[in-house]
Amino acid sequence: MSEQNPKQYIEHYSILFTTQSQAHSHKPSITQHTRRFQVHILLPLFTLLILAGFAILAGCESPGTPASQTGAGTGGVDSPLTPTVGTVPAEGQLTTGKRQIVLGFSQLGTESDWRNANSQSVKEAAEEAGIELIFENAEQSQKKQFEAVRGFISRKVDVIAIAPVVQSGWDPILDEAQQAGIPVIIVDRAVDVEDASKYVTLIGSDFYEEGEKAGKFLVDKMAGTEGPVGIVELKGTAGSTPSIDRGRGFADTLQGHAKFKVLQSEYADFTHEQGREVMKSFLQEFGDGIGVLYAHNDDMALGAIEAIEAYGLKPGKDIVITSVDGTRRALESMIAGKINAVVECNPLLGPNLMQAVNELMEGRTLPKKIVTPESVFTEVTAELEVNNRKY
Repeated sequence: MSEQNPKQYIEHYSILFTTQSQAHSHKPSITQHTRRFQVHILLPLFTLLILAGFAILAGCESPGTPASQTGAGTGGVDSPLTPTVGTVPAEGQLTTGKRQIVLGFSQLGTESDWRNANSQSVKEAAEEAGIELIFENAEQSQKKQFEAVRGFISRKVDVIAIAPVVQSGWDPILDEAQQAGIPVIIVDRAVDVEDASKYVTLIGSDFYEEGEKAGKFLVDKMAGTEGPVGIVELKGTAGSTPSIDRGRGFADTLQGHAKFKVLQSEYADFTHEQGREVMKSFLQEFGDGIGVLYAHNDDMALGAIEAIEAYGLKPGKDIVITSVDGTRRALESMIAGKINAVVECNPLLGPNLMQAVNELMEGRTLPKKIVTPESVFTEVTAELEVNNRKY
């Protein structure tokens, strides 16, 4: 279109109509009336049409208007929240409307390789999903977990997830989250509460079944062995769900097998160091009367192996060792013949958690417990699996 402005167009067509009117002034009266109609009626109407056309062009071609002023591309006032802890909104991020989902996660600590893999899985899955993750490490303190949850509430997160350090004592803090209208997901370990409606779902393993699997392996392994068979047990953190349930599942499976005798069970806090020290005390008291070690996790088993070797016995031969987790170091010890069986407990719960958060924010109903599939590794299968371990 030419650069002529609206005023020039109007003047041009005004002259045209006027000239035509004058040139035909000798016509009959009816024609003169027609010309007057053209000048007085059609000319103003045509003028308005020209002005409207220029207004539309001006609106379409106006340069330099940023998208943030027009609302395009940002969602206007409902633009995504800026992540506060290390995550950047990813392509295809999970959102509530136009706002990024915010998840507060209270991790119980860093006591083992399993726990560190669990934390890393949650962080990676949150980043991949585009969920803003506020991650708090409680360092084995329930009090710090309470403080973290209250912080999440004050920041008005969308969902709270908790990996509880112990099983009991959660009713008051879950009441606070419920009163704030924030749903809670329990991860890895269970909680013992008066009303299960205080949390939405539990994502994790069946710890009782893990204990059963360890017991069944031992029954099969020692089938041709005459009794008595002395057993020592390294338990995890006192009051924690895996320590309670893995112990119960193991003990219940051995009932009816009289040749098995549990010599002693002690807590070793799921740590390598405590596993070594407690096993040392077992050896000092029972010596070669110990035929089996059942450790509630790999880190304690690996620490116990050091104590067994220092005592002069051969782990995996003089003492049959069964553990729970399935870490790379444990499978490597199995290949070396120092551990006889490992019951898998999958720490890679991050994708399950993010999927649950997404479905929850979409208004879907979740099952009360989401159990991850797991297996048992033996000396035969360890070599096939070890290179697949991410932790």
